[in-house]
Amino acid sequence: MLELEHGFRVVDLSTRLPSTGGGTPPQGHTITADRLERELHQAGITKAVVFPPSAPETSYVAPNNGVARRSVDRPFVAVARINGTQTAGQKTTGRLRNAVSRRDDHHTTPSDIEKYAYDDRFHGFVLDPTVDDYPDDDVLTALEDVNLPVIVRGGTDAPPETLTETLLERSFPIIVGHFGGHPLNRSLMDRMIDLLAEYDDCYLETSFVRYRDQLERALLEHPDRVFFGSGAPACHPNVAVMEILTLDVSEDLLRRAFSKNACRVIDALGPSVEP
Repeated sequence: MLELEHGFRVVDLSTRLPSTGGGTPPQGHTITADRLERELHQAGITKAVVFPPSAPETSYVAPNNGVARRSVDRPFVAVARINGTQTAGQKTTGRLRNAVSRRDDHHTTPSDIEKYAYDDRFHGFVLDPTVDDYPDDDVLTALEDVNLPVIVRGGTDAPPETLTETLLERSFPIIVGHFGGHPLNRSLMDRMIDLLAEYDDCYLETSFVRYRDQLERALLEHPDRVFFGSGAPACHPNVAVMEILTLDVSEDLLRRAFSKNACRVIDALGPSVEP
């Protein structure tokens, strides 16, 4: 595909790097690290946060280590995928289930959080509540202690109200993927944008947000809280970059969305650490 030419430094907050262990990932799209690097380069993306795909009832230790290993000498910033034992909601059955649930061998523990946090290969965490559930209080406390950003998939199965109940009151930075509205739910995106006024450590990531109104509104009302995400490999990064470039906002707002905002929260994305 033709390389994009634009004058912006771009960093990507939403890139999956599937395992090389064979088979097709649950999302149905696989890609090699080399090809992903080429596609990012074609789109003019300088660095990308990468993480393994979500998978039910799976330990993420090996996939996380695989992502970190393949990030060496590439413009990739690895974050560790985590999971939990808790379901959302305040119904009696849900509270009872959470009260008696216990971690199995595949669940993330507080000690796992500490190991990832002090391993310089990782720069944060990622969670897909629709597959991974939510961490328990001990794991959430460990996340507060290490204070690294957590990227959370937001959408119809993890709406803004649920994220408020489970995560947003915590003290670590939360980056909500897809503007909290996957797949293409405008009302959820609008509610998530509203919550930015209440939570200073909450940010929104743009992958699979196809609506100009919501993208422009978030940038205009909260210029420091929007991070670019491509959603690669499911979406070619060229497409995602073009969607932001065509917004009717100032060049300063584009620069903030493309890199300046994210670099304030994830230091490893900054230009000072370029290879």
